[in-house]
Amino acid sequence: MGGREVLTDDSRDGIAHGGDLDAARRLFPGAPEPWLDLSTGINPVPYPLPPLIASALYRLPSPADLARLKSAAAEAYGAPGPDHVVAAPGTQILIETLPRLMPPSRVTVVGPTYAEHAAAWTRSGHTVRMVTDPREAEGADVVVAVSPNNPDGRVFSAEALARVAGGGLVVLDQAFADLEAVEAARPGLGLVILRSFGKTYGLAGLRLGFALAEPALARRIESALGPWAVSGPAIAAGCAALPDAAWRREAAAARAKDAGRLDRMIGRAGGRVTGGTALFRTADFPDGPGLFRALGEAGIYVRRFSEAPERLRFGLPPDKAAWCRLSRVLK
Repeated sequence: MGGREVLTDDSRDGIAHGGDLDAARRLFPGAPEPWLDLSTGINPVPYPLPPLIASALYRLPSPADLARLKSAAAEAYGAPGPDHVVAAPGTQILIETLPRLMPPSRVTVVGPTYAEHAAAWTRSGHTVRMVTDPREAEGADVVVAVSPNNPDGRVFSAEALARVAGGGLVVLDQAFADLEAVEAARPGLGLVILRSFGKTYGLAGLRLGFALAEPALARRIESALGPWAVSGPAIAAGCAALPDAAWRREAAAARAKDAGRLDRMIGRAGGRVTGGTALFRTADFPDGPGLFRALGEAGIYVRRFSEAPERLRFGLPPDKAAWCRLSRVLK
């Protein structure tokens, strides 16, 4: 499969991401409300934010506010210091920005994975190819990988990717790493790490994410984003949540337990789990399209994949009622 393009978006419906309940309603107009959205990999139990002070809403963030956020992120993610940290309104804008900072390059994306990586580099005029094995990336100017990977959960070593890149740029998207037992990579020359706040803390609507890079590149990314890229409420939320290592440990244990419970439910439904993380599980079923339809008609939205009709990806239900609702369909 080396070199063959592999997409993870559902091109049958023009849906490139999870979380689009308007699309679900169009597909299943008679489904009961409210929808149970299991199409994303977002922590279903959000961080218990303290009340935000009103000034976070009505004044522009100050440089001191941003500096506190970057210091908290550097500590939480193991970066050498805040000068290695770029705060952004979600990791998606970082995925879009990085290709614009590079001259025309040969880019290899390790997939199948989040489709926006290849799309962003292509839109910026780079030559992009997909490979399934990182060792096939030799000769690339830029190597892009997601670790743990979406949708199969594979983990890639930053050092191994750097060796393959041979001095080129490595972009390592660790959006799902916070709740996993994987060693956090440290930013260095030629390595950019992306971390997602919204997925880990269940606060995706805040739009907050980070790039970790060596200081010169971090400054270039920050300059490209422009002033006040991150909102006052997002800065306040990050400063509250990032230092709370105890909550992260408890959330990691709880979500791993939930993932195990979901695996057992999938198995009882005749599915075979093929990968995932603590925030989502990917499985193959004898009749994937039929199960997708049955779930949709019950108001439960999961991800399907155009390249693999048998495959479905499930996020974690948020509460007992949601678990029971999913269980009834899977039985």
